[in-house]
Amino acid sequence: MDRGGRRGFSRGASSRGGGMGRGTGRRGGAFDRPAARGGGGFKPNSDWRRNGAATSGGTYRGRGGPSRGGRRGGAARGRGGFGGGGGGAGGAQGRSFKGGSRVLVEPHRFPGVFIVRGKEDAMCTRNLLPGDTVYGEKRVSVESVDSKSGEKSKIEYRIWNPFRSKMAAAILGGIERFPIEPGSKVLYLGAASGTTVSHVSDIVGANGVVYAVEFSHRSGRDLVTLAQRRPNIVPIIEDARYPARYRMLVPMVDTIFADVAQPDQARILAMNAAYFLKTGGYFMISIKASCVDSTAAPAAVFASEVENLQKERFRPLEQLTLEPYERDHAVVIGSYRTAAKS
Repeated sequence: MDRGGRRGFSRGASSRGGGMGRGTGRRGGAFDRPAARGGGGFKPNSDWRRNGAATSGGTYRGRGGPSRGGRRGGAARGRGGFGGGGGGAGGAQGRSFKGGSRVLVEPHRFPGVFIVRGKEDAMCTRNLLPGDTVYGEKRVSVESVDSKSGEKSKIEYRIWNPFRSKMAAAILGGIERFPIEPGSKVLYLGAASGTTVSHVSDIVGANGVVYAVEFSHRSGRDLVTLAQRRPNIVPIIEDARYPARYRMLVPMVDTIFADVAQPDQARILAMNAAYFLKTGGYFMISIKASCVDSTAAPAAVFASEVENLQKERFRPLEQLTLEPYERDHAVVIGSYRTAAKS
């Protein structure tokens, strides 16, 4: 408590007027962080996004944003710590994907997905719209030289955060097959604001299409805005339980990805597959155990959902839980209307 008359809680050297302050605060007691070595406090990049990631400089943060995280000068961190390295006295930077010899981009074993090799590795997709960000993700630019003409050009990639995308979590978790590739036609159920949809848009490229279905009108506005910048996204603001309502907008597709988090999600997937998924096509479904049955063990819920899928002429080929990125979640991948091998 300061002697200045106002009551407050302070750490370190308090400022005038009390208030809640950290380190050398300003007047009025704002939440300030201790000064780094060499003078000057922690100043976040001016281009903060909703998820707390800076587009250039600063430290890379996950879902938590700038107000969650470390104490005593540590860098704020997101849930689970996808990045956020550095911190401590001196404010060292965490992820610094700046070009030059320190950064190398390698193709992943799945077409359209890449790995950034730098101070720390990360997964990314090639940006279909260079210079554009969707949810405040980091971007990486690397120099490419044409083998024939010798001309140099820059290629931009977008970091794919597995804590914001179940599809990314499944890839990093080690799935054996990924049924989305350049040129694919994909029906995405439960598109939300388009975080993962934007990366699928990068993967399928200009020759592919993503039909993104979202029921919420609030999220749908963000999805429509995204589609205005990315011509290979077709936004559909409709309930995925009624595929007949948008049957005139969606042709036969190669893959359906479902992330609807509903108790009857297997039935929702089956109804959409009957309308739009070609014979021999693939499906991916994200299962949240607590949304199906909050009283049963997650493993029992996953097994029950796999049985429901088999009853709907799906052939599950692979199942993977999403720890440490998502808790009590699993992804099931399989084919549609294909006979089991004897």
